[in-house]
Amino acid sequence: MDVITTHINADFDCLGGMIAARRLYPDAAMVFAGAQERGLREFFMQSAFYAYEFKRIRDIDLDAITRLILVDVCQAERIGPFGEVATRPGVEVHIYDHHPNKPHALHGSVEVIRPVGSTVTVLTHLFMERGIHPTPDEATMMLLGLYEDTSKLLSHATSAADYQAAAYLVEHGGNLNTVSDFLVQELTSDQVSLLHELLQSLTAINVNSVDIHIAHASIDNFVGDLAILAHKIKDMKTLDALFVAVRMGDRIFMVGRSRIPEVPAGDILEEFGGGGHGFAASATVRDMTLVQVLEKLPAVLRRHVNPHWEARHIMFSPVKTVQVADTIAQVREILTRYNINALPVLDGERVVGIITRQVAEKAAHHLLESVPVAEYMNSDFASVRPEISLRELQDLIVGRHQRFVPVVENGQLIGALTRTDLLHHMVSGAVARRRQGIGEPGNGLTLKRRVVAHLLRNQLREPLQKLLFHIGEVGDFLGQNVFVVGGFVRDLLLRQENFDIDVVVEGDGIGFAEEFGRRHGCRVRAHRKFATAVLVFPDGFKIDVASARTEYYLEPGALPTVETASIKLDLYRRDFTINTLAIAMNRAHFGELLDYFGGQSDLREKAIRVLHNLSFVEDPTRMFRAIRFEQRLAFQLGRHTEHLLKSAVRMGFLEKVSGPRVFNEMLLILREPDPLPAIARLDELGLLAYIHPRMSCRSEINRLLAAAKRTVDWYELLYTGEGCQRWQVFFLCLFSGLDESEVNQVLRHLGMPPRYAEFFGPERETVHRIVHQLEWRCSQRRNLSNSEVYRMLRELPIEALLYGMARTEHEEARRLMSHFVTHLRSVVSLIGGRDLQSMGLKPGPCYGEILNKLVAARLDGLVSTREDELRLVRRLLAG
Repeated sequence: MDVITTHINADFDCLGGMIAARRLYPDAAMVFAGAQERGLREFFMQSAFYAYEFKRIRDIDLDAITRLILVDVCQAERIGPFGEVATRPGVEVHIYDHHPNKPHALHGSVEVIRPVGSTVTVLTHLFMERGIHPTPDEATMMLLGLYEDTSKLLSHATSAADYQAAAYLVEHGGNLNTVSDFLVQELTSDQVSLLHELLQSLTAINVNSVDIHIAHASIDNFVGDLAILAHKIKDMKTLDALFVAVRMGDRIFMVGRSRIPEVPAGDILEEFGGGGHGFAASATVRDMTLVQVLEKLPAVLRRHVNPHWEARHIMFSPVKTVQVADTIAQVREILTRYNINALPVLDGERVVGIITRQVAEKAAHHLLESVPVAEYMNSDFASVRPEISLRELQDLIVGRHQRFVPVVENGQLIGALTRTDLLHHMVSGAVARRRQGIGEPGNGLTLKRRVVAHLLRNQLREPLQKLLFHIGEVGDFLGQNVFVVGGFVRDLLLRQENFDIDVVVEGDGIGFAEEFGRRHGCRVRAHRKFATAVLVFPDGFKIDVASARTEYYLEPGALPTVETASIKLDLYRRDFTINTLAIAMNRAHFGELLDYFGGQSDLREKAIRVLHNLSFVEDPTRMFRAIRFEQRLAFQLGRHTEHLLKSAVRMGFLEKVSGPRVFNEMLLILREPDPLPAIARLDELGLLAYIHPRMSCRSEINRLLAAAKRTVDWYELLYTGEGCQRWQVFFLCLFSGLDESEVNQVLRHLGMPPRYAEFFGPERETVHRIVHQLEWRCSQRRNLSNSEVYRMLRELPIEALLYGMARTEHEEARRLMSHFVTHLRSVVSLIGGRDLQSMGLKPGPCYGEILNKLVAARLDGLVSTREDELRLVRRLLAG
């Protein structure tokens, strides 16, 4: 039996979510777990038509429930009698919610939890994705929930997705007049009295430099819609954060509202047995008095309200510097190499000035490159202490127009920050927390993080979860910050499987790998030149470990020069923003996401973007990777990124890259499950022409590639047990328009290993010849015997056979090749060399001749048993 339910004290978002969920589970019963808010009760009384399909709890056999669908809730203690059902073995739980998943929350086999303004929005987007059209009545009830939970699309929790969902529901008949009638209600006399008492009690406390208001009241009777009163107080007084606690009879009802990310209302009221999201939450307390609640609340706030922001929280470190005696030429080289715009100038260890890129470029323009930087640095600057508040920092940057600010402690430079860093912090809503006791000053804080521990639990198998935990454990032991980074994190957020784990250590990566290897019995392959290592587990599983590092390119297309750095600089060296995400592994911050460069935003927008304008110039092979990710993920190159790529192709930067590096990138593309869209995109952007000017995806090559894809897919579905190198088949197709000399030219250009050069050279010509012969013999209407087909095709590797099948347009030739692959290719004789030797035949070339004749006879049906073969051998020997 399927049941759809929601949290006790249900509101319109619960109603709309349940109505929507019923469309996904048409056989499910809809049951409220407890009471409803007054507005919802009045809606039912005035619109009984809408309530006809809801059942009462007493009408449900709880023991008969096999699947429980939870809407707008993911906590067992908030669903009344269904809490026991949700944790019962054998019951399948599906969750649709917009509240963040808490550590002690329920988990289901299906979880659709998105950070939007209402649960209705989550379900409406599922409707949009699946082509489900709500009826006008359903759309109206869903609109009621969406508008109520987002404060008529005006709350801080409202997202673009909420507006899209509202538009979709209105398009399908959602009645805004009905929404207005039921959501705009006059306060009752009891509510007005309670509102007055709450306003009288309103006080403010300062927690970590954030003003938080608290209101309380005590009444004997129940007054509904406390959330509406909290909204009115917050709006009347223009408050950033408000918590209301009211004793009604023997219970304490709490409501939290917040406009700012520093005050996570859901986390705070969770400690009182409630829940919600960052901007709105509620709780019902039964085991405490109002006085106890008000005494506990400040301590809870101190635990959850983010600490006061200081310069140390957003500065970067280590900082590149120059000395006063260094020349302008040396300054320009460092600015260019590390792609930065300003450098602090030191006299020993003391900061004495700042030199900017603009000044260095102008000095060079005036032929002053050999002059010491001390002559042109700006010595009229301000440095700051790490504990300076961001408000003071903002005044400094804006008031004094200082774009680069050194952070100094005890006379030593420990970090720096720029106007861009401050702006990014102000607009991102980022939350920083201290990582106590880990790392050097400046390395212990992050700009932007989100807890993704629940994703790690839900997406990964238990052994992999334990492995990540052990990685953090070793990091804690060594006092090093440890992260998993790159594609593993990207695919985790995309809910895609990826077991290629890359670990980055702020510190000695090789030392970390060696300690991990000692603890867990892994072999360690170290590459000290690059400060990297590979952990090889007993079962062959591998993890790449690297020290956090930065890199620069001495010239376009060259391999990078590497230096150790912070995690932020390590992420900045990566190819695309979606690959710059990192997850902390240390126990205190396990599962926290670092996103310095907008990777999450680009994942949402399905965009491939480079981090800086010279990305394709420094490493032109990134052009191939951009297309591979674009097609694999069904993303789109950002407009500016595509412009930069086309510019790099036009300026010939690929010519500076060694052929083997390009071959490796092509290999990765052709190994994709469906490489055809990427090949077409390579052609469109002019990258195939780099491999050879005549290589393209013109119509006949497109036909051949499509046929090869079908043929390879067909072969893999046969499950013969013999693998197939798909990429070789597709490469043969790309070579199809080139003659022998042009193919050899490509092989030399790409530096293909000899084993591949043989296959794509002479082997390719052999395939063409055999396919041509087979087509000619079929066109003569000759019925080829199985043994004749076998003799023609037996020497070809499977990749060449599949290419031949794709290449031929002769139906009978293709059928014969298919028959060879599926039936003839595996035929062998039942007797072997030992049998021949026992019959008195001396070993020699005749063995091969006899065995071939036995196979031919078996193929043509002339022998079927071992005795048949022995009789045939005796006749051959007698002859």
